[in-house]
Amino acid sequence: MGYQPPVLVNLIDRLGTLPGIGRKTATRLALHLLLASEERVRALAESILEVKEKIRFCSICGNFTDEDPCLLCRKADRETGVLCVVEGPGDVMALEATGVFRGRYHVLGGALSPLGGIGPDDLRVKELLARLPRENVREVLLATGSSAEGEATAGYLAGLLKDKGVRVTRIAQGMPLGADLEYVDAATLKKAVENRREA
Repeated sequence: MGYQPPVLVNLIDRLGTLPGIGRKTATRLALHLLLASEERVRALAESILEVKEKIRFCSICGNFTDEDPCLLCRKADRETGVLCVVEGPGDVMALEATGVFRGRYHVLGGALSPLGGIGPDDLRVKELLARLPRENVREVLLATGSSAEGEATAGYLAGLLKDKGVRVTRIAQGMPLGADLEYVDAATLKKAVENRREA
């Protein structure tokens, strides 16, 4: 790529660091941006900066929000007493797209990964336990992924919640092994929530 202007190569390289974006896609995106109007490119850049400046984590559930607490925690029509525990905010988005879960969420901020150096203290486990009595939780739905880390996290939480006086359920299998919730299609995710089982 020695014939390309260095600023274009730099843009391609930076776009290529985004998840799921290979060199070819990064090149297509860079060329699209190069040929787009300055107004469109500036609007995109401003949106990216605005997200970085305004989005933070909800103090209750840990989801992304621009107001604290987040909209889902403030909504009165959400079922109280049922918490769905997920690994990340992308999982909340995926579940909400199905329209099947009407309770509240708890975002852990990751999954247990001993090899990656992520233990229970690195996740929002203490916050989860504190919510149980405060919100009169009667069911905790473990909706972590089906990867080894997701399964380990679900197993750990199920053991921890066993004697807390709450029903502990796990989303049904049927999701592809090793899949992240945010990448599973809505129909599969809907069935997984509807067919949840005791953990």
